[in-house]
Amino acid sequence: MTAAHPWNYMSTSADEGQFLMFLVKIINAKYTMELGVYTGYSLLSTALALPDDGKIVAIDIDRKCYELGYPFIKNAGVDHKIDFREGPALPQLDEMLHDETNHGLFDFVFVDADKDNYLNYHERLLKLVKIGGVIAYDNTLWNGSVADPENAQYPEYVKYYRPFVLELNKFLATDPRIEINQIPTSDGITLCRRIQ
Repeated sequence: MTAAHPWNYMSTSADEGQFLMFLVKIINAKYTMELGVYTGYSLLSTALALPDDGKIVAIDIDRKCYELGYPFIKNAGVDHKIDFREGPALPQLDEMLHDETNHGLFDFVFVDADKDNYLNYHERLLKLVKIGGVIAYDNTLWNGSVADPENAQYPEYVKYYRPFVLELNKFLATDPRIEINQIPTSDGITLCRRIQ
């Protein structure tokens, strides 16, 4: 279904979906969040790995894309785990931060949204994820562009977001509040375990 969509380059790969399922299971996650849902494949992968009473706050600017994948989520019997919220993520995260019961609540967060806001998300998510919880940033290899010279030939969207991804990678490598590991699955996932 997603392969036929004009924005199919934004989809989560099958190996990444399997990795996310395994990760959610081994950290025994119950409360999770996803920023950037698209058609919901990574969301479905996470929901399948959660216990029956697990919850996912899923934030995306486009409900129509989410609704394309919703029948698969419903058929899998995991739609009751998902709290879909339409709109930009930053104001929604700020709203969540106003409620102190959300501080340190989340076990796992998957971020696959607007790369130019990843650092803004990071600062907010560190308050929402518990100590020992994991934030996973998708696309941190950004089509391999992060290892290529600045003038390498790439599509315009890759060139546009490349500096933001490089800035994120440099920042995460020196952030003392987290331990990181970059996994070369799909387009690169950087796992950040909150330690303070």
